[in-house]
Amino acid sequence: MKLLVVDDSLVMRRIVGSAAAVLGAECIEAGDGAQALERLNASPDSIGLVCLDWNMPVMGGLEFLKTLRADPRWKDLPVLMITTEGSRDSIITALKSGATGYLTKPFNQQDLQSKMMDCLGMSF
Repeated sequence: MKLLVVDDSLVMRRIVGSAAAVLGAECIEAGDGAQALERLNASPDSIGLVCLDWNMPVMGGLEFLKTLRADPRWKDLPVLMITTEGSRDSIITALKSGATGYLTKPFNQQDLQSKMMDCLGMSF
């Protein structure tokens, strides 16, 4: 399975990628929502999970999520928001916009892997 990690922080992309590798997933990276759409269009059937930051330049996470959900090809693709936006309103907004799961930064590897598995419908 391939996982698309969308975050403007290289360090965060590597942290999420390490967690994905432990689960046996290959990681594809994007620095913003626009790059993420390019990656999805390049291999539309190979991505099994998107890990998405909220605050990014060019195209932020919420805009990307809404664009993703409007496209029939990706309306059911699991999306895990991983962000510093921890307010109740932010969480509700993301879930109503189509996020499958939500994890606030900072987090530990076990919580991240557990949320990934939840989004994929697997038990940890």
